[in-house]
Amino acid sequence: MKKGKHIVFSGLDCSGKSTQIEFLNDKFNERNQKSLVFWSRGGYTPGFQKLKDLLRLLSGNKLPKSGNSPERDKAFSNSLIRKIWLSIAMIDLFYYYVIYLRFKCFTGYNIICDRYLLDTNIDFKLAYPQNNTEKWLLWRIINFFSLKPNFHFVSTIPVAESVIRSKSKFEPFPDSPETLSKRLMFYNKEIKRDKTFLFIDGMRDVNDIKAQIHSIVFSK
Repeated sequence: MKKGKHIVFSGLDCSGKSTQIEFLNDKFNERNQKSLVFWSRGGYTPGFQKLKDLLRLLSGNKLPKSGNSPERDKAFSNSLIRKIWLSIAMIDLFYYYVIYLRFKCFTGYNIICDRYLLDTNIDFKLAYPQNNTEKWLLWRIINFFSLKPNFHFVSTIPVAESVIRSKSKFEPFPDSPETLSKRLMFYNKEIKRDKTFLFIDGMRDVNDIKAQIHSIVFSK
């Protein structure tokens, strides 16, 4: 059985990732090749979501709901709660990135990841800078053993454009312009640091971007 490809799309909110993922998934289907689209962020994978739903049920819905809220901010002001939450989130990512996706890839699926380690690393830096998660042993283990992408595209757009697109899509939990600016800074820094990242200008025509991505992914 032929091993599948692993393609990752990272980048700023509303920079066109979902559109290109859909195009790519359709292309695999046209070629009669198995594909799996997998969305993830640290703390928001399917497994972690089920765990949170169970804990809310057992607590009588006393746990804070997902998204920004005073209750959630109060809970996460406790350093122990933050460390427990982050540890569980990383263990959950280990399962998906090291075991689940690798199994799918080796059984012939072409894996298309909507966000991956780069995005979660930036999430953690922005939300929990005091925890310095990048240096945790658990995080380093995940980085070392996770399924490595064949292609990792990073898409960015100006902050003002991200805000406009976010409003038009009625995003439920949009980042503030300040947070978006910090995210963009991190993405640009990583694009310059790691030459394996394939930069995509999200302001270009979607069909031009599609042609560029498909020429890279399906080149012989």
